[in-house]
Amino acid sequence: MRAGVSLIVRRSLRQHALSTAITAGSVGLACGLVLAVFAIQEQSLRAFTAGPLGFDAVLGARGSQLQLVLNAVFHLETSPGNIPWTLFEAVSENPQVRRAVPYAVGDNYEGFRIVGTTQALFTPEEENASTLRIEEGALFDANRKEAVLGSVVARETRLGIGDAFHPHHGLVFDESARHADEYRVVGVLAPSNTPTDRVIWIPIDGIYRMAGHVLRGNGETYEAAEGTPIPDAYKEVSAVMLALRSPQSGFFLDQMINKQGKVATLAWPIGKVMADLFAKLGWATRVLTLVAYIVVLVASASIVASITNTMNERRRELAILRALGARRRTVAAAIVLEAGTIGALGASLGFLVYAAIFAGARSVVRAQTGV
Repeated sequence: MRAGVSLIVRRSLRQHALSTAITAGSVGLACGLVLAVFAIQEQSLRAFTAGPLGFDAVLGARGSQLQLVLNAVFHLETSPGNIPWTLFEAVSENPQVRRAVPYAVGDNYEGFRIVGTTQALFTPEEENASTLRIEEGALFDANRKEAVLGSVVARETRLGIGDAFHPHHGLVFDESARHADEYRVVGVLAPSNTPTDRVIWIPIDGIYRMAGHVLRGNGETYEAAEGTPIPDAYKEVSAVMLALRSPQSGFFLDQMINKQGKVATLAWPIGKVMADLFAKLGWATRVLTLVAYIVVLVASASIVASITNTMNERRRELAILRALGARRRTVAAAIVLEAGTIGALGASLGFLVYAAIFAGARSVVRAQTGV
């Protein structure tokens, strides 16, 4: 009986190869789309809310927490503004803070962000191991025009140890906005699969002294002169990355800075800020999920239509089989097995479709964000 059923199914699939291929293809598209929608949703949420950031909070100018996180952590948004250096020093000395690292932004090279910071970013405490590790070369000297490249920057720009480049003003690459300052590459970071791979790191003092930059840390305009120390009162930073001593420290600083203060904004915890963004965009995911389910229903209907048309064309063949003694159960089994075979072929194809969609989404997200 089994041999007879399988023979009937094989012949039917060969005779209706075109309709079988179309039906299996629609099933594969449906399965792949459903898998891709759920996988991309889960992976994106995990990458943006629980990635190896190395910090718990971001301190910046008064304004949107989301803009602050996107700018300082993911290097995507414009800076909401600057805060005075004295505020950075105050939060650094706060007993609730274990480590504070200042960021100063405003320049780029071929579209890649240039971030001024201190060596503290690359030498964290053991209990809060950083994802930033020098793979080639060395760390920049705080008093020299030196740069450390993220792995993606080094690959895309083809800059290597010893090469020189000129930063460009602003966050969007504009050849006419080129600075006269020349920086030399002294190190390349190991890939971390985080936004830091797409950043060029230089000493924060270099941002202050770059031609055309002015400081307003105390409200007055100050332009640094070559070889002259910059008073702390004039310095300012775009953001401060904070590693806290405990979750309770976050509650304390949130009350002090966000609830009672009016000068700065504390984005804490970073993962929650990004999770809130995904929650606001949840409707888009639900629409994509609905579309995926509709495609599944259409694919299921196409299987039913294909089998129905096949049965109508094979009425005489089935009647002959019944006349020759084939049981009704055998005929029914052949029909079910044929539908199952088409479904299995489509499901297998679905994994290929899923892999293609996911690979495409992965390359786009990584190219735009570094995640």
